[in-house]
Amino acid sequence: MSRHDGLGVSGPIAIQTRGLTRRFGDLIAVNELDLTIEQGTIFGFLGPNGSGKSTVIRLLTGLLEPSAGDITIMGQPQRGHEEALKSRIGYMTQKFSLYDNLSVLENLQFVAAIYGVHRRQAKTRIAELLQRYGLEEKQRQLAGTLSGGQKQRLALACATLHQPELLFLDEPTSAVDPQNRRDFWEQLFDLSAAGTTILVSTHYMDEAERCHRLAILEHGIKRADDTPLALMQSMGASVVEVDGDGLRPLKQQLITLPGVISASQAGSRLRVLVKDSEHNPLQLLSPFCHGHQLQQVRPSLEDVFVSCTGGRHVG
Repeated sequence: MSRHDGLGVSGPIAIQTRGLTRRFGDLIAVNELDLTIEQGTIFGFLGPNGSGKSTVIRLLTGLLEPSAGDITIMGQPQRGHEEALKSRIGYMTQKFSLYDNLSVLENLQFVAAIYGVHRRQAKTRIAELLQRYGLEEKQRQLAGTLSGGQKQRLALACATLHQPELLFLDEPTSAVDPQNRRDFWEQLFDLSAAGTTILVSTHYMDEAERCHRLAILEHGIKRADDTPLALMQSMGASVVEVDGDGLRPLKQQLITLPGVISASQAGSRLRVLVKDSEHNPLQLLSPFCHGHQLQQVRPSLEDVFVSCTGGRHVG
């Protein structure tokens, strides 16, 4: 598995961490994390619940202090520059955190006041955001009565109102439908193209594939860090698809083999991950797959995730 730890990053650096660690009592939530994130990119954190994704974002935004390690933001050490960096950062939480009893417009005006945006500039910026995110006709509506997708767009508008250089998004699409998720990511690419560096945590594989670069976290440890394509190309495991009947008992048999990392069913096929140390994965599986068709296929990002975590998060 590729663990480049910043290699391949060629442009200006937005965020760099070295040995970043956060403990909560005996629990190590983030364990000696090294990151190098290029300006203007979308960097993803992929991992199951409890993997440390949200804790990393809270550390990078200054909401939590590290137990150990260093953070550099836009060329400045975070420690000692927390207040100066706040105006350069936007943060969108996992749950809708704006005021339900304020209108769309009032929420935007409140956020503008918090960030000290001049009234005339705020009026122009709010009008721009209402139009960009399709909220013009909803501006007098109470935020609490909006749909999930509308709340998401309002939260993004508020997070970017002061035009931050860095935008942190903590599982921002967990409560919206697939079409709204797709539209949301198009908006993120617009921001990235304009120079905003975006860090997003997710447990959706399709979202992770959209990122320019990706770190896979498990139990606070970085298991891999590279572009999604490079991670798939250098996975360190083979993928075999098995077609045929009786897949449930076959799966239970295959996962007992020492050379098999995991097996999961997708329709009428089993997708089997075989350790790279097995030089002929088809030969390994064939004796157990009488009457089935076997084919070695290209890995997906989900396969990468499973291989990194040893199949521990697959049902």
